[in-house]
Amino acid sequence: MATPSALDTLIELATKETDEATKRLGRAIRVSEEAQQKLGILQQYRDDYAARFQETLTNGLTALAYRNFQLFLEKIDNAIDGQVNVVQSSQQRVAEARAAWQACERKRMSYDTLATRARDQEMRKENKRDQKSMDEHAARISFYKR
Repeated sequence: MATPSALDTLIELATKETDEATKRLGRAIRVSEEAQQKLGILQQYRDDYAARFQETLTNGLTALAYRNFQLFLEKIDNAIDGQVNVVQSSQQRVAEARAAWQACERKRMSYDTLATRARDQEMRKENKRDQKSMDEHAARISFYKR
């Protein structure tokens, strides 16, 4: 097994790596949430514009104004489609960042487990030494009392 100082170094490095992965995950989540908000805004804008279009239709509309409404709705729909792609890719990046964070965390926890085992093993050795010392001391006392 590695020496305690080597394990401490590995734990420190793994902790730094986990911290960085946590920051990357946080940034990815924030970007994804912002993309989702933009999509919501675009969809709301499209709904409002479509409602205005319907209202205008009931009041009468020239062919040119009708075509302008349709073209603008198409542009909004294209923007929504593009934003849906942005949302999907940002969600993919969140999933990748989460997987990377989980891998880093598993590695850090593995090193922690190894360090705990090493400390426990050292403690058992120390307890054996103490017990042996106490047994020898008791044997000497018993031997000299005779």
